[in-house]
This record gives sequence, structure tokens and C-alpha cells, in this order.
Amino acid sequence: MKKILLLSFVLLLSLGASLPARAQEAEIEQLLLNVEKLAELKSILQKMYDGYKILTEGYEKVKQITSGNFNLHEVFLDGLYLVSPQVRKYHRVPDIIEAEATILKEYKSTFGKIKNTGAFSADQLNYVQGIYNNVLDGSLKNLDDLTMILTDSKTRMSDDERLSAIDRIYANMQKHLVFLRDFNKQTSVTALQSLKEKSDLQTINNLYNK
Repeated sequence: MKKILLLSFVLLLSLGASLPARAQEAEIEQLLLNVEKLAELKSILQKMYDGYKILTEGYEKVKQITSGNFNLHEVFLDGLYLVSPQVRKYHRVPDIIEAEATILKEYKSTFGKIKNTGAFSADQLNYVQGIYNNVLDGSLKNLDDLTMILTDSKTRMSDDERLSAIDRIYANMQKHLVFLRDFNKQTSVTALQSLKEKSDLQTINNLYNK
């Protein structure tokens, strides 16, 4: 800055040698003021540029951090779509499948025996079949839920959430199995009582028809 002022002053002296003294002095003062204003304006512009640069760099950093966090968040969420081997090998998984197989086996066995005894009427058999259908629908729904939990790209869940969901499915499957067994017992007892009553009636009829 001092060099600019000095050069300007020397230049003014050389140019103003032929001018009157007062006019020369006034012109020199004006030129010096112009140089100072120019330097001040340049300083202001430099400060504005520095501020803009800081603001821009800060914005870019914030943008990068935000983008980085978003990418990490996206990767984390996508990772929740994957089922880990720990979940696939959870011991409750085969227990649930085995329970479903048991429900099907015991349902078919008991219902087949009931139908063959002739203890129930057609309406009674339809009622019993409806109860069995509800049990089967519930147990199959459990298998559908289990399949969804164990399949990649189906649900976003952490390992702990998947294991907890599998535990709930197992508990629900056990409820269906317990209900089925109780219903089978009650139905079998009812069938035996019905057969006994029919047998007694037949015995009475035989005695009176002799």
C-alpha cells in the first residue's frame, strides 16, 4: 500500500510540474484521496471474498458430513433387510416347523377317526371341521410370518427384533397346538359318549323287540 501511494505521489509531481502550484496541490490531494478510496474498496472486497470463501467451505463440509451420515444411514437400513446366519440357525425355527407338522398330523388323525365312528351328524362334523380350519389357518399364518422374517429383502429388522419375532411366533404356534390337543380330547370324549348312548339305545331296542 505504501509503495502504491509513493509511486502515485511521484507520478503526480512529475506530471504537475507545469501546473500552477495551487492547482497542482489540489489535484494531488484529490488523486491521493482516490487512491486511498481504491485501496479501502479493495480491502472491503477482499474481506467479502474471504467471508464468502469461509461460508462456502463450511457449507461444503456440512454437506459432505450430512451426505456421509445419510449414506451410512442408508447402508444401515439396507443391512436390516439381510438375515444373519445367527437368525437362520435359531433353534426356535425348527421348533415352529415341527409344531406345524404335529398340528397337521394330529388334526388328520383325530378327524379321520371321528368321521369313521359315525358318532356325529353331518352338521356336527361341519362344525368340528370349521374349528380345525381356524386352527390350521392360524398356524399357516405363523409359517408365513416366519418365512418373511427369514427371507432377505422382505422386512427391515435388526437381529434382536427378528429373534423376538420368532419367539412370538413360536409361542403362538404352541397355543394353537395346545388348543388343538384339548379340542381333540373333548371331541373324542364326545364321540365316545355319543356312541355309548347309541349303543344303550340299541340295547334297549333289542330288549323290547324280543
